Amino acid sequence: MISVSQLPAVNASLNALTAVFLVAGFVAIKRGQISTHRNYMVAAFATSMVFLACYLFYHAIHGATAFPRHDWSRPLYFTILTSHTLLAVVNLPAILAALYLASKGRFQAHARVTRLLWPSWIYVSVTGVLVYFMLYHWFRVPAS
Repeated sequence: MISVSQLPAVNASLNALTAVFLVAGFVAIKRGQISTHRNYMVAAFATSMVFLACYLFYHAIHGATAFPRHDWSRPLYFTILTSHTLLAVVNLPAILAALYLASKGRFQAHARVTRLLWPSWIYVSVTGVLVYFMLYHWFRVPAS
């Protein structure tokens, strides 16, 4: 059984796994492997949705975790967190639109959406991992 305190690490792992699926899906479509691409992108969507459920559950139970430092790392952390959060909010409807368009065989429209979506989604996935490490590992000990 996973405890609430372990959920941030689970969430970071889900973000990392999403990033792996996104890169694999990108490579697959560039190689013309359409069914492989579809499978990786559905996996990326699934891991993102599991992440979202875990994230919402964690924050409903635990609340926010304050960034512990008040030095040069603070504005860096909040810049990354803010861009990550804003893009994550924008990405969800775009991801749903991309999946819908692909499921309907509207591949030109799907490609137009994903040309903007993919870089944003990979950024959100990678910065999700980065935010986790900044908050829970790298900057835990206050500077002296």
